[in-house]
Amino acid sequence: MQHRKVPVISVTALAGVPDFVRSLYGEPTLRRANTAVKLDLEAIGDPDAFMPLAVLSRFVHAIERHARQPDFGLLVAPHLSIRNYGCWGSYLLGADTLAGVIERAIRASRFHSSDESVRLDVANGVARISYPSAAKGQKGYPHIACGVVGILLSICREYLPAHWRPLRVELDFPMPNRPSEYEEQFKCPVWFDAAAPAVCIDAHQLSLSKNRSDTRRLLTLSDVAGSRERLRDPDFSAIVAEQVRHQLVAGGGTVDSVARTLDLSVRSLQRELHRCGASFRDITSTVRTRRAAELLRETDVSITQISADLGYSAPAHFARAFRKVTGRSPRDYRMSFRQQSEDRQQTPPGTNP
Repeated sequence: MQHRKVPVISVTALAGVPDFVRSLYGEPTLRRANTAVKLDLEAIGDPDAFMPLAVLSRFVHAIERHARQPDFGLLVAPHLSIRNYGCWGSYLLGADTLAGVIERAIRASRFHSSDESVRLDVANGVARISYPSAAKGQKGYPHIACGVVGILLSICREYLPAHWRPLRVELDFPMPNRPSEYEEQFKCPVWFDAAAPAVCIDAHQLSLSKNRSDTRRLLTLSDVAGSRERLRDPDFSAIVAEQVRHQLVAGGGTVDSVARTLDLSVRSLQRELHRCGASFRDITSTVRTRRAAELLRETDVSITQISADLGYSAPAHFARAFRKVTGRSPRDYRMSFRQQSEDRQQTPPGTNP
């Protein structure tokens, strides 16, 4: 039986964007965009988390709508950096040459996005670095395409001279009303209605080495695979669980809000989960318990507040659900963990307790 395929992408695809929106358009615009996707992207805190590609599209479209800025993607593109892409970006920048970066990006694309990949085509002395996006056709896509170009340019600038300019930029959406603004922003000719977002450079520049030293820890593909394992062809139930986890942090996580995030009806969502041998109730219970355990271990937030934050109608309901999974009450769990931590601190190094 074939299950529904939901394209997903690393949350680092929006790294730096919330700050940019806040500084340019204000906190209310960012808050409305977060509400539109039922997530607080800054609160996720896990650079190896992922989200449906539809969430990315809906987020940037909401910014366009609430900021009344049709060129949002063009404005944010120069502020995007591959250095903010977590372990995936660090792995790419461990290459000695620009060609090496592109080779790594092709090899490791599945650890950034489940349905997208970097491409390199060389002909007549021109190297075309492209990134066909699975979001094409969705609302807000022009912003995503501009962001793709911004990241490709960021990669190139890590290896090319300071005053380097691309031969051209290609965008796969129709020519806008003011195409000259795109050429001014990207400092080169811009072609529209192209096959995919792309940056074109002189082919000989592929052999150029990094133009600044990098003291960060070198990463291997195995390191990236270990961190981004959840992005490797996640099944539908895993995608739902990830959305519940993110939405709980933002005060949501209902079946209705998760279904809307995935562009599904509640019935379709439940039917797909049934095909996976899962249920929304069981997924929510598991995610809530894990989140509760994290909050009990790592914060001093009251049990009453944790209960409310996780959507329980009363602390007693929370305690009963937590005990059913862990065998302990929330209070006993917290006290036991803290006692173990104190015992470890009091045990001299090299001594068995």
